[in-house]
Amino acid sequence: MSSVVQGFTKSLAMTVLSEIGDKTFFAAAILAMRHPRRLVLSGCLAALIVMTILSAVVGWAAPNLISRKLTHHITTLLFFGFGLWSLWDAFTDGGEAEELAEVEKKLDADWKGPSKEGIKADDDLKKEKRPFLSQIFSPILLKAFSITFFGEWGDKSQLATIGLAADENPFGVVLGGVLGQALCTTAAVIGGKSLASQISEKIVALSGGILFIVFGIQSFLSSVES
Repeated sequence: MSSVVQGFTKSLAMTVLSEIGDKTFFAAAILAMRHPRRLVLSGCLAALIVMTILSAVVGWAAPNLISRKLTHHITTLLFFGFGLWSLWDAFTDGGEAEELAEVEKKLDADWKGPSKEGIKADDDLKKEKRPFLSQIFSPILLKAFSITFFGEWGDKSQLATIGLAADENPFGVVLGGVLGQALCTTAAVIGGKSLASQISEKIVALSGGILFIVFGIQSFLSSVES
């Protein structure tokens, strides 16, 4: 039971500090300003839950493919690496305002399309040619899902979740990760751009870097003791 709690608390803390001020956080905030919040929240949360479960499964399977000792050493190195990466971002990054503007610019580029008259005239044709999933789910929900899912793919938080699941109880890691993602995404969707623009990405990155290094030290000490 203690291993589940430890995996849960580590995953929750890591997820919150990794996701606040992340590009997917900004994307959710901007999407919620332009589309119904319920659809944006559902799409973003679905993507993050799927990503968390996939990452935990990969981490859980890793010790079965290579030795648990080697997996533990790799996880320790990942924690130290992510800690230094986050600290580097904290002191060298251009700031949350630039990242928010970058995400908004990319979303604006994706949404540029024909005039309203053209859209109205071709509306029936688009419905007929709409992909199968778009006929079942809202296109806005699918848009939020795809932006979030591919934005998280290969991200620091995904790799850290894999490392945590390889070293801790994967069930606790999933629970903590899902709760952390839900808290951050809900805050982004409800708070919108105004909340996103007030977050100090430097402080978040600094806190995340310290947390990762603490995890790394703890993992290193546990390997020395064993």
